[in-house]
Amino acid sequence: MSPEKLKIATWNCNGALRQKWPLAEALAADLLVVQECEDPAQSKDEAYRAWASNYKWVGASKNKGLGVFARQGLSLELVPLKLEPLELFLPIMVGQDGFEWSLLATWTKRANSPTFGYIGQLWKFLQSHRAFLAHPAALLLGDLNSNSKWDVWDRWWNHSDVVKELKGLGLRSLYHEHFDELQGCETRPTFCMYRKQDRPFHIDYAFAGPHWDLEKVEVGQLASWLTYSDHMPLMAELVIRR
Repeated sequence: MSPEKLKIATWNCNGALRQKWPLAEALAADLLVVQECEDPAQSKDEAYRAWASNYKWVGASKNKGLGVFARQGLSLELVPLKLEPLELFLPIMVGQDGFEWSLLATWTKRANSPTFGYIGQLWKFLQSHRAFLAHPAALLLGDLNSNSKWDVWDRWWNHSDVVKELKGLGLRSLYHEHFDELQGCETRPTFCMYRKQDRPFHIDYAFAGPHWDLEKVEVGQLASWLTYSDHMPLMAELVIRR
């Protein structure tokens, strides 16, 4: 990876990343966010631990959490934000060659909240930690379990409200920019419920700040990925604007 270019990806692996890490490796991402993965430090699988040589992870169970995996040459430093009881977020400062930027990896969950589940968790994060994503090269990657087509008319923390707040911070959705599609009108699903192709949804996202120029976005093909997970990976290639 050159200091000017960065390939990012997010993929909910649907568990057992210790068996699927070669698929993740084949994405050739410099920064990879994976949901539902095991903690490498607590895994007995030596090959998985060796692959995950540069990572950060969080989760309530050692078998199913949220991980960020980086190529060698990138530094990952956890940022100690007060996150409880929000689930799940990994705020990280990524560094290379003296340049640092903020990365928020996420897998939004219900978090035992009767009101602020899923996208409400990210809305709550923004109310308390907006400054973390104010960096002009900030990135937000993850499974939001959300789409604007599920907005509720009398709620102010809908998916569309969160997208608007992110836009106010300078972050835009890379998928929607690249394919010129509106939120809620996506033609390429990132998730198939119960792995059924007739139940497709778009719930995985990548947002980037203004210091990143977008070169390419890809979504994994259903035929290639549904054998391994109910989610398809979302990938983007970026160039930093100095």
